[in-house]
Amino acid sequence: MNKITSNSDGPVEIELTPGKTYSWCQCGRSKTQPFCDTESHLGTGISPKDFTVSSKRKVWLCMCKQTKMNPYCDGTHNKLKKIGAINQ
Repeated sequence: MNKITSNSDGPVEIELTPGKTYSWCQCGRSKTQPFCDTESHLGTGISPKDFTVSSKRKVWLCMCKQTKMNPYCDGTHNKLKKIGAINQ
């Protein structure tokens, strides 16, 4: 299994459009974070997480890639900062 990487220690706030399918990057390698660029994860064994929202709203998407509520931030980055586990 390939290692998940992160270039950020916190979430990103994004306004999403209802009915549109988004592909959240789970591997951390995409150049279009927090979304998948369809190339960077190839060969990693890690696939993007596709999702939609039912109404126009702002959300906090995980950038540390360790959330248990993917693609949404659950605060895990705060624990990672404390133990120095975020890849920079």
